[in-house]
Amino acid sequence: MTLRSRVRTLVDAAYERVLRREVGDGPDHVAIIQDGNRRYARRRGGDAPDGHRAGADTTERVLDWCADLGVEEATLYAFSTENFDRPPEELEPLFDLLEAKLREFADADRVHEQGVCIRALGDADRLPERVREAVAYAEERTADYDGFTLNIALAYGGRNELLGAVRAVARDVADGDLAVDDVGVAEVESRLYRRPVRDVDLIIRTGGDERTSNFLPWHANGNEAAAYFCSPYWPEFSKVDFLRSIRTYEAREESWRRARAKRAAALVRSLAAVEFDEARAVAARLRERLPVETSGAELDEALAEGRSTD
Repeated sequence: MTLRSRVRTLVDAAYERVLRREVGDGPDHVAIIQDGNRRYARRRGGDAPDGHRAGADTTERVLDWCADLGVEEATLYAFSTENFDRPPEELEPLFDLLEAKLREFADADRVHEQGVCIRALGDADRLPERVREAVAYAEERTADYDGFTLNIALAYGGRNELLGAVRAVARDVADGDLAVDDVGVAEVESRLYRRPVRDVDLIIRTGGDERTSNFLPWHANGNEAAAYFCSPYWPEFSKVDFLRSIRTYEAREESWRRARAKRAAALVRSLAAVEFDEARAVAARLRERLPVETSGAELDEALAEGRSTD
């Protein structure tokens, strides 16, 4: 290792420690678009399968980082419906890798020690039989665990998922099994692909593109998930990059909580100027819905201002 490399390693380690002190509990559910494997391979003079294999190593490291930070669920965009359009010479090695990694994860000691439940999301029937068998093997071996949930999105497309749910609802309405007035969130969710256990809090995309590419639109966009885009290709994604994404999520959440608290205080202030007792009742309800340290003080201040003008 050259002197420059040693210095860079020391700087990165120090920065990682700084970031680790800056972040708190972090999100419950992180979803990752692992982009850039092929570009990474081409830049190094290799083929696409070389990049996918390097990316698989990064995936294992990220799962360790999730465990270290207390993340409870992760969803990996391993294979999209659009990926079926790739040439056979790229698809077959990728299917081989997916099969091998699913079985490897299912047999790994740390998976069983940490209680990792492996689940597949997507239209699995479109996958080769050997991959479907590996999915079934991994799910069966880890079905009873609840320490950490690992969702692997395979043959997944968010638009297709929503279309399938809408068509299923429409059929049930047409058949008289479901009333139009009963169509709600629960009815749609029950007809999606197998669902994540939790809504998505943070989407990470590597490789430089700033888009979410049809990934978990119901569970991420519907939950107003934070998004973090970074330039490193997936095989180059580091713990520093991961911690930066957590910091971005926490900054966004803090900003959102402050905005909600300010809006709540403005509502109470407006009501208190007209009807103090009603404002006090609304403030009590808002305290239950806004678990923010500053919201209580802001609501009390708004009530006090309203009383003084009464």
